[in-house]
Amino acid sequence: MLNYHPQLNKQSGLFHVSEQPGIQLFEPRPSPSYFSEIKGDVVFAIDASLLHNYLLPRNCPRVTFYLNAETLWADKERFMGSTTANHVVVVESGWYQRILEATLYCYQLPADGFTLLDACAGYYICYQPVVPTSVTPVNDIIGELLWRNVELRFTPSIIQLANDVSQSSLNFSNIRMRNAK
Repeated sequence: MLNYHPQLNKQSGLFHVSEQPGIQLFEPRPSPSYFSEIKGDVVFAIDASLLHNYLLPRNCPRVTFYLNAETLWADKERFMGSTTANHVVVVESGWYQRILEATLYCYQLPADGFTLLDACAGYYICYQPVVPTSVTPVNDIIGELLWRNVELRFTPSIIQLANDVSQSSLNFSNIRMRNAK
């Protein structure tokens, strides 16, 4: 049985994942993606239920998806298949070695001052500087994802999959697609 970070898996709250250790203060900065709702520099956070989407190196492109109450049976069969995992994360094969070698730092953040930006993606934003309440290093990214009941898939390119998933009835996030090949 895998035995990873139960404190990360069972905690509620907000998190920020970084490859940088020792961050004492998260300062607001411009959003890397356009959201019409964002009116200035922000600190991003992810809620605990979708933390796994960010347990990869920052620039690693990925397609993530999961079922919702409106997911069509055909989409479930096509994208989820017979998996028993709650979530699927797909990355390009070229990132495999980088994922094996990376150490991530999962900072827990206080919820004060954060507002929900995107419920499907689990994004929260804050316009004020934020002091993390704790940090947990993640040295085995693949093990951590597997322990969280995430199906991790590798494929040569995720570009077509990202397009297909975005046209489906699944909940999804296509992250860092500008780095996809």
